Amino acid sequence: MPSTEPLEQLAGYARWLESQPLAASTRRAYRGHAGRFVEFLAVWPGEGGNPLEDAHARDYAVRDFKSHLKTVRRAKPASVNLALASLDHFYRYLGAGRPDVRREELAQTAPRALSTEELRRFLRAVERCGSVRDRAIALLLINTGLRIGECAALDVDDVAVSARKGRVVVREGKGDAYREVPLNAEAREALDAWTAARPKPLDGGADSPLFVSRGGVRLSTRALDLVVRALAKEAGVALSAHTLRHTCLTRLVRRGNDIVLVAELAGHRRLETTRRYSLPSDADRQAAMDGLRVEY
Repeated sequence: MPSTEPLEQLAGYARWLESQPLAASTRRAYRGHAGRFVEFLAVWPGEGGNPLEDAHARDYAVRDFKSHLKTVRRAKPASVNLALASLDHFYRYLGAGRPDVRREELAQTAPRALSTEELRRFLRAVERCGSVRDRAIALLLINTGLRIGECAALDVDDVAVSARKGRVVVREGKGDAYREVPLNAEAREALDAWTAARPKPLDGGADSPLFVSRGGVRLSTRALDLVVRALAKEAGVALSAHTLRHTCLTRLVRRGNDIVLVAELAGHRRLETTRRYSLPSDADRQAAMDGLRVEY
């Protein structure tokens, strides 16, 4: 049974947190927000009883703490919501029920995608520094929007290339879904060069992985991501392999392609997921406001 003293309860919560199946960063965040809440309670005037035991006082205190975060600590909506999630967890430990506090509305934004200039720099780095294999990886990802795990799972037989067309087969996408994605000329050329240079796999088994190390071992998702990050570093651009997927899908949507078509190519089950790529970015918002200027 947790102690009735706030500081003792906080110490007990910190110990309990260590046994919870949470990431270390999440435990740190929860512990920090719970500590700030207990500090806040020391100066909170109180209303409705003990905020660590009484339901009404609990809700009033957490609502006032939310206002404190916004107005005094100048916390952004996402940070406020993280603090509220932390207090949900804290009260779960106390056995006092979840506080009835409304979350902050988060502005909807498009997933992070490369700008035209960033994409140009990245592609030049791929051309300049990438090996035949690494070029094929980068150009496949940027021109198909495959997930990194889907790329790692590809076998040689999953790629069909001819002079005028090509396709890549994703046999077990997200949700175990099958799909086929057409290959443009740039991706076909890069994959042709790689399949000609690709070393023979070591295992000699029935499957024949498309992307392998110099020793013939299938590349893991982490290895593929490191390839992309190394090329990005050469370009002076911060990105992961998943950013290339976001960039591909954003470009497809913004070029006016039908949202149902893009969802099919992306392997999305819900159109709402695909529509995120049509949302404005920070750069879009800035450009809209910059466009208001009038010469006078």
